Amino acid sequence: MHRILIVDDESDIIALIRRNVEREGYAVTSADDGMKAVELCKTEDFDLIIMDVMMPDMDGFTACKKIRESKDIPVLMLSARGTEYDKLFGFEVGIDDYVTKPFSPKELMARVRVIINRHAGAMPAREDPILCCGIEIDTLGRNVTVNGERVDLTAKEYDILLILVRNKGIVLSRERILNEVWGYDYYGDDRTVDWQIKLLRGKLGTRRDCIKTIRGIGYKFEETTDL
Repeated sequence: MHRILIVDDESDIIALIRRNVEREGYAVTSADDGMKAVELCKTEDFDLIIMDVMMPDMDGFTACKKIRESKDIPVLMLSARGTEYDKLFGFEVGIDDYVTKPFSPKELMARVRVIINRHAGAMPAREDPILCCGIEIDTLGRNVTVNGERVDLTAKEYDILLILVRNKGIVLSRERILNEVWGYDYYGDDRTVDWQIKLLRGKLGTRRDCIKTIRGIGYKFEETTDL
């Protein structure tokens, strides 16, 4: 049975999510602030964390970063703030999805199922490191180096880079990237891809221009000999 940790300082929100999550057959643990969530994750394992951003003692973004220091648990963030900056910041700290309050319980559960299904039993295939344009991707360890220096990518940034490099020279639509990285049942919009590409480029440094924007379509990866 999959285990889900719900973190929110509003008891009615926890109760609402708990009812829907348990109806799907998942086991639930809850916490009312980020600090408690961090402590729980030190001693217990979860398949997904549904966490509010604004909480006392420790906010959701900080809690997510602390949890990710020791465990790679998917995080679906809840927030009453839906600005582009908030979403970008969330993806930068490594969240898997972002849902704005007030939310539809049905949509929330659809997103929960997508995240859990994508992470359940996912074993990396053994493969030689991929070398391209000064970028080396270790698919077994999910490590990336640029010009010989290690770069710290979130799970989504890594997945996007990998699909672009594996399809070098091919234009990939935003829809295809959404389908392959988030899953066919993802309920977000294609701006999510643009946000992640922006963050990914920032981490690739001098190799950022290898990811080309194809206006009105999507992106492609091209080797450059300029550097």
